[in-house]
Order: sequence, then C-alpha cells, then structure tokens
Amino acid sequence: MSVSTASTTDQKPIILDFSRSELEREVVDVLGQSKFRAKQIWQGLHRECLLDFELVTTLPKGLREELARRYTANPLEKVMHLTSADGSTDKALFRLADGELVETVLMRYAADSHRKARKTVCVSTQAGCALGCTFCATGQQGFRRQLTTGEIVAQIIFMQRIALAEDRSEVEEGAREIGSVQGVTNVVFMGMGEPLANYENTMSAIRSINDANGLAVGARHITLSTVGLAPQIVRLARENIQINLAVSLHAPDDATRSQTMPINRRYPISVLLDACRRYVEMTDRRIFFEYVLLQDQNDRVRHARRLGELLSGMLCHVNLIPVNPTAGGPYRRTSRAEAERFQLELRRYGVPSTVRIEKGIDIDAGCGQLRARVVDADALLKDVIPA
Repeated sequence: MSVSTASTTDQKPIILDFSRSELEREVVDVLGQSKFRAKQIWQGLHRECLLDFELVTTLPKGLREELARRYTANPLEKVMHLTSADGSTDKALFRLADGELVETVLMRYAADSHRKARKTVCVSTQAGCALGCTFCATGQQGFRRQLTTGEIVAQIIFMQRIALAEDRSEVEEGAREIGSVQGVTNVVFMGMGEPLANYENTMSAIRSINDANGLAVGARHITLSTVGLAPQIVRLARENIQINLAVSLHAPDDATRSQTMPINRRYPISVLLDACRRYVEMTDRRIFFEYVLLQDQNDRVRHARRLGELLSGMLCHVNLIPVNPTAGGPYRRTSRAEAERFQLELRRYGVPSTVRIEKGIDIDAGCGQLRARVVDADALLKDVIPA
C-alpha cells in the first residue's frame, strides 16, 4: 500500500492507494465481502471514474455506506480549473487533505500524418520538489511531501472524466463514431516532483492505471520523466513494464548542467549517461532526452555539437523545449528559428529530435506555475487582510 509523509493519522485511508490485489484482500478480510465485490469497487472507481461511493450503484446501499465510513474515495479538492484560449489545454489545481497543493494538466493533440489524435495527462508525483532546477517553478518552491498512489491516480481519473465527456459529446454531435470513446490516451509523469524519488508510489500508480480492469492506459503510452537519478534508472530497467523513460539532460557539459540542475553534482553527465546506456541495453527501448532551451545559456551551436557527440550512436530521441516563462525567472525563450538550428545540428550527428509543441502557456501550464501563482496570491491576501 502507498506510503506518504503527510500528517494524516486522523484521516481515513484513501481507497485508491490499494492495488487491485490489496483491495481484494481488504474487501475479503476487513469488510467480509466477496472477491466479486472487490472487482465491482475497483471498476467503479478506476474504470467508471466514480470518486463517490454513493454513485457506485452496482454495490448494495449498505456496502456503499460502510465504504464511505471507512475510506476516502476522492483525495483531491479542486481549487482552480483553467482552460487555454485555444481549448487545447486544461489545468487543474488540487488541494490535498493536509492542505498541500498539486497541479495536473490535460493536453489535446490533433491527428497528423504521423500520429492519431490523443489526449495526454501530465501528472504530479510530489507536492513541491527538492531538486531545485533553476528553470522550474516547482523546483523553486521546495519539497513538501510525497504523494500517495491514490493521490496520483485520482489526478488522472479527474482528467479522464473530462476527456470521456468530450468524446461522448462528439458522438452525440456526429463528430465521432459510436464505440470510439477512449478518453485519456497517454499519461506523462512530468508534473510537480521527481517520480523516481517517490519510486514505490509512482510504480504502484503506473500499475493501477495500466490495469485492464481500470483506466487501461497502455504501458507504451505512459512516460516517466526524471532529472537523472542514475541508480533508480537502472532499477527501473529491471521492472517488467514497457513504459517510456524521459531524462532531463538540459546541458551537454557538467559546468552548464550544474548551474541549472544541482543534481548534476551528485550524478554528473558521465554517470547519468552510463545509467542510460544500461537502461537501453537492458530494455531494448529508446530513451528520450528532455532539453530545455535557455537563450544564450545552452542553445548555441557549440552546445548542439557537444550534445550530438555525447548521444551519437545511442538509441534515443531528443525533445527540444523552449523554456516556459516563469514569474521573476531569469531565463528567456529560445526563438523557434534558433531551436530549429539546434535541431539541424543534432541531425548532423545522427541524433533525432523534435521541437516540442507549446501547450497552455496562457494558463501557466508549465510545471509548478499555477501553484506558485496561487500560493503568492494567498500570501498577499494574508498581508493585506490579516487573520
């Protein structure tokens, strides 16, 4: 079961913290019910996205009432929900039971010549982050605590309800075929926090959303992002699950990387890339490198050439990401033309890359930005209106 550092001793257990096998044991051993009831509960929560026991009407009323007495169905309280001007991105800010705030993003991508239309959820795994990357709003807020499995899964269920409602509306309007409702297609663990620093709960959440009796998100449609915890990358390679791994590299040399990513002092680029090569060898899967482009910091031709030298011959793909603006942040965005020049230089070394499509800039969809805005506003209100 999930582990959290929250002060929640007086709170009911979060039922989404249980794996399917753990839920079955709980229902049989604690509630004295059958395994069939456990399956109904699991499907009601994870497949039907009913985060209210009273709505799981396949269960007897007495059992629904007992579940509500014993467990928390929904660990999230929605504080804010924004939609970008172009309608492509939703962002939600949630308050947890102990008052901590976390963010979740739903991004919609239209079909193109290479891929089908998709709906991707970007999920948080920690409240805050201890790793202090200087270009990341979350990293500037410090670490608060780990999220439990259920707090992670509930974020995806919230966005799944939105995605399913959209699909069903399109069916009614004739814009989508009957039977083609799919909801969320992809999940990326790229929100607030470092997933591999919350290893057990993150992996438990991945197995829950991958479960065929629940959200059923395919493993190859799940991406986990890390700043580069080298030992955990090798540990992840030993897991029997075919998810995608994205590694935040962001610089081709230790001096530059250490300036923006303090973790580099512990796991320098040589150690990190050794772990990445082991991952590729052990899994036979392509690894993705995230590279945030910071104007005049890491986006010059010399940086591209050095990066090409480092990654040439590795089974990998580089995602080039012009930095998201943050309030008071010192970095400027690399222009599209400069990003494409960087991309061209990588191509000379045989390293494939993509300049990432921007989503939700107008609603602070960059990691940690909305939480920072709300926390700053709360602090301002406390100064203006003393308690």
